[in-house]
Amino acid sequence: MPGGRVLEPEGGFFMPHAGNASSLSDYIREDLRRCIVSQEGLPCKLTLPALAAHYGVSVTPVRTAVCDLIEEGLLVKQPNGRLTCRPGKPPAEAAEITELAPPRTSADWDRVLVKEVMLASLEQHPVYLREEALAAKYSAGRSVIRQTLNRLAGAQLIEHMPRRGWVVHPLQEEDIRAYLEIRESLELKALDLARPHLVEADLQEMLQGNREVPPGEPQPLDNRLHAYLIEKSQNRYIRNFFRQYTATYYTAVFDYAAPETDVVTMVAGQHRAILRALIAKQWDEARHVLAEHIWSQQPILKNLLASRRA
Repeated sequence: MPGGRVLEPEGGFFMPHAGNASSLSDYIREDLRRCIVSQEGLPCKLTLPALAAHYGVSVTPVRTAVCDLIEEGLLVKQPNGRLTCRPGKPPAEAAEITELAPPRTSADWDRVLVKEVMLASLEQHPVYLREEALAAKYSAGRSVIRQTLNRLAGAQLIEHMPRRGWVVHPLQEEDIRAYLEIRESLELKALDLARPHLVEADLQEMLQGNREVPPGEPQPLDNRLHAYLIEKSQNRYIRNFFRQYTATYYTAVFDYAAPETDVVTMVAGQHRAILRALIAKQWDEARHVLAEHIWSQQPILKNLLASRRA
């Protein structure tokens, strides 16, 4: 798209399983090795389908891990094809266990690349994300990056331009306003539906998590309230909306725009007002302060966009 530019991946934000991520087969192999060597027992039946179901993967990485363990002498394949653990004490060389972090899941990659999209969208011109640069940054294969970007394109957060990359359009004030209108409607509906299912002990716990503190002390912030009301609404369509990539994207934008201590203090105070109204069963007041809380994010985001234009 004319006027666009390529943005190299920006660092500095949370990345799950930082460091050298293990492959699925490596992780499964080392986890099974630990179970066998420690003699704590296997996590499931010793069959490829059962292991695949346990680890939530296809049979392919399980088969690779099992073949490695057979070659090392920790597993034995019987003439009838069944797998068993080698009887007796494991060989000394096989008893060396490598601690590996679990490999990133598709949900992990979604969070990582949604934040890349968020940072790109704060630029003043369309930005192109490159699969090669992202794959190099995260020490990942291009296919993993491409699959995630395809999911984000399906949610219309980005657009694929052949031979040019994945274009991220700038965030506009009208986008923010349109999203907040939908968010307000759905969260207020969630509050109404949640009323019979609220548990006072839960509300009191969140109130304590947002307690007011003396000046100079760090303000605690318990941000579970929104997800709690959505879950207690027992409405799967409301839940599904807030699980979509669009909601994840705007949450990332809000978090990026408001890290300052004074904003955290303000948000905690708004949470206290909502929670106290819910505990007192003052439903109209709870709706009013929840709506105010949602729309209080608009000027914060407008200031962020203005600062990027300066």
